[in-house]
Amino acid sequence: MKNNEPMTNTVAEQLEALFEAPDDSVWEFTVDVFSKCILDKVRAPEGTMKHRWLQAGTGESYYGMWIWDNMFVIDLLSVLPGTVELIREVIQNYWDFQERWNKARPAYAHDMVACMIEPRNTSDWVEYPAYSQIPILAWGIERVFRRNGDNELLRQSLAPLERFHEWYWRERDIADTGLIGFGAYSGDIQHARFETFDFECNLDELRLTPHPKRPGTGDWYGDVSAPGNTAYLIMGEHSLRRMALELGDTAMAERRARRIEKSVAAVRRHMWDEASGCFLSVQRDTLEKIPVATIGSWIPLTAEIPTQAMADRMAATIQTDNWWTSLPVPTVGRHDPHWNDGKFNNPGGNFWRGDVWPATNYQIATGFANYGYHDIAAGIADRSVANAIRNGLHEHYDCDSGEGLGVPDLAMSCTLVTMMLDGLTRHHRLTQKILNK
Repeated sequence: MKNNEPMTNTVAEQLEALFEAPDDSVWEFTVDVFSKCILDKVRAPEGTMKHRWLQAGTGESYYGMWIWDNMFVIDLLSVLPGTVELIREVIQNYWDFQERWNKARPAYAHDMVACMIEPRNTSDWVEYPAYSQIPILAWGIERVFRRNGDNELLRQSLAPLERFHEWYWRERDIADTGLIGFGAYSGDIQHARFETFDFECNLDELRLTPHPKRPGTGDWYGDVSAPGNTAYLIMGEHSLRRMALELGDTAMAERRARRIEKSVAAVRRHMWDEASGCFLSVQRDTLEKIPVATIGSWIPLTAEIPTQAMADRMAATIQTDNWWTSLPVPTVGRHDPHWNDGKFNNPGGNFWRGDVWPATNYQIATGFANYGYHDIAAGIADRSVANAIRNGLHEHYDCDSGEGLGVPDLAMSCTLVTMMLDGLTRHHRLTQKILNK
C-alpha cells in the first residue's frame, strides 16, 4: 500500500494493514483515536481556509486550526496511505495566512503565524488573533517527513518556516537574551498568555510593555520569559536545521545552529534552578527567577537542553509526590499554592492548574526517554494510556481521579497513540508493520 493511494475500507480495516496490538483494549482504543481525533477532524476548504484543514475540537468547539494541536495530528496522519496531498494542503493554510498577514501588517510584525486560523473569521482576523502559539510547526513537519519522506513538503515549507522562526526571535526575545517570552499585538494580556499554556500560573503577574527600541508601538510585549516556549522554539530550530540539511541548504542550517547554541546556553544559565530540580521562568529584563514550577518547566527535556546532571536532578524531582500524582504529570505541583486554586475556573476544569494533558505528557515522557530514564517515561505513558482507555478521550484529565475534563475527542489527544508508537509504553503495546512502499 503506497502513501499516495487513498484508503477505502473501514478505519479498523485500514489500521489492520498498518499496526498490530496484542491487547484488544489497545487495539479498540487505537481505532477510536484515529477515527475521532484524526480522520473526523478533516474539513473541506471554507472561508479564509482555501485548502483542506483540520479542526482542533468537536462540533462548534475549537472550530479552527491551531498550531500545536495540528502538529500532533499530521504526525499520525502521515502514517496513513493517501494523505500526502492532504498534509501539504493543511500546511499551506499556514503559509497563506502568513502572506495575508504580511500584506496587512507593518514590517516588524511580518511573518507571524497566528495561534489559530478560524475559517469563518473573514473580517477581523488581522486584529484577532493578533498573537501566535507554541512554535512547533517545524517539529511537526519534520515528523511527517521522517514518516513519509515527502521532500516536496520540505520545499514548500522551509522558507516560510525560517521566516516564522525569525519573527519569534525578533518579537518574543526583545531583550536579545535567547529566552522566549509572550506578547500580543492586541495589547490584551490574556491573548499573550494564549501563546503558551493558557492559564499557566507562572504568568499570573505578567505585564505587557512597549518595545524598548521601537518607540510608538503599543504595550504588546510580556515581561516574562519562560522555559516552555523557549524549549519549543529550540526544538523547532533543531528540526528546521535538519530539514535544511536534507535539502542541501547548509547556510540555513548554520543560521539555525547559531540560534540553538545561544538559546541553550541561556536556558541553562538563567532558567535552571537546582533547588526546584527543574527550569523556571524569569523576568525578561532582570533575569530574576519566578519561583513557580509548572508544566513548562519540564519541556526543556524534550528539546534536549539539560545537561545529564540537570536531567538526573529532574528525574529525582518528578518522582516526588509533588509531581508523581495518581495520573502524572500535573500542570503545577500538588504542593504549590496555585494547585487547583480555581482562579481561572472553566466548565471542564481548571486549565493548567494541576490538571493533566496527553500532549504534554507525551513530550515529557519523550524527554525522559532521551536521557535514559525509560522507567519514568513508561510510568507516564502507560498511566496516560490506561487512564484514557478507562475514562475515554478528553482534552485533559483530573490528576487524582483520572476523570476526563474539557472537550471530548480533542485532536491533540491523539498523542496517547503516539506514546505507544514511539515505544514509550511498556504495558500498552502498538507496533507499526513494515510495509512495501
